[in-house]
Amino acid sequence: MYPYLSPMSGKTTLVKMIVGDTTPSNPTDCRFFIHHNLRIAYVSQHAFYHVEQHIEDSPVAYIQWRFKDGFDKEKIESEAYRIPPEEQKAIDDYNLEGIWSRRLRAGVLEYEIKKKHVREKDNIYVSKDELLSMGFKHLLRQTDEKIASKEAGLDLRPVTTSEIQSHLDDFGLAQEFGTYGKIRGLSGGQKVKLVLAAAMWNCPHLLVLDEPTNYLDREALGALSAALNSWGGAVLMISHNKEFYSSVCSEEWICADGKVSVKGGSDEREMKAVARKKKAVKEETGDAVLEKAGGNINADGDKYKDATTNFWGQTVSKKEARQYDKAKKKGDVPLMRKILQIPNGKVMPGQEELGDGKSK
Repeated sequence: MYPYLSPMSGKTTLVKMIVGDTTPSNPTDCRFFIHHNLRIAYVSQHAFYHVEQHIEDSPVAYIQWRFKDGFDKEKIESEAYRIPPEEQKAIDDYNLEGIWSRRLRAGVLEYEIKKKHVREKDNIYVSKDELLSMGFKHLLRQTDEKIASKEAGLDLRPVTTSEIQSHLDDFGLAQEFGTYGKIRGLSGGQKVKLVLAAAMWNCPHLLVLDEPTNYLDREALGALSAALNSWGGAVLMISHNKEFYSSVCSEEWICADGKVSVKGGSDEREMKAVARKKKAVKEETGDAVLEKAGGNINADGDKYKDATTNFWGQTVSKKEARQYDKAKKKGDVPLMRKILQIPNGKVMPGQEELGDGKSK
């Protein structure tokens, strides 16, 4: 999905809701849902501010500082995630030591709570709604961000000089600047490359760009356009430069009078790993697929994954699981999509084989 936001009133408010900086003022009149595992990279017009707090460090040292703990330290310390004094007091009054894990049980998101001076085996699970009612909004936001980073493998990705420099090379920041130079000595264009490289370190699902043409020259815009078109994730962009955004985005969101109207359309793109997997399946012979399916006359039945959660992250019931298994054996994709509550035109992560409901 590659939408573009028309530069009219309300666009920044909408983007801030998507990236988690703000919440809707009328939650009872609308449904606003952000999946707890969604990873978002947000490059704002003021993105240089954070980088310039480390002007005496090298770009490699900056990324090491930011991601050495397995999550984005800069994001956790931002105003949207920082725990305010009143919330910290509520945490202390609850005698809370920390949130250790998270699980989805019967469609309800629950968090494992560790209290001070209580044994680990006596930890309890508390629902997200209950924790929010206690005032732990920012703590939950931090927890979701750290778990999403772990799901992306950030806790396993080495933050060595060679690994980071290899990442910077992909963004055109050579070793003499990335490893041996200081941020103070970078040009404006090189700082942009550093900002983009840092934003993409956590392998985001969604990249949000706020007026990228304000801080990129023509050559850099061309390179960014080519990179975005070959990338498998989603892009949301605010821009006045039609020449640039039309080369990347085919869908326009127009914000006006408190409403968002959509013009055009964009197709969901398959991640490269998924594309390779599908290609390998396609190249198998009919006998090989039949053998793989255990002799089932519906050879395609083996390629569909089992159902554990639906599109909205809710656990499927036992009845729905049985219905899904029957549909799976028959290769009834429309019924499988219906059971998993996948909206028409959408591809469910982890169930890419079910398609978008449009293609035949």
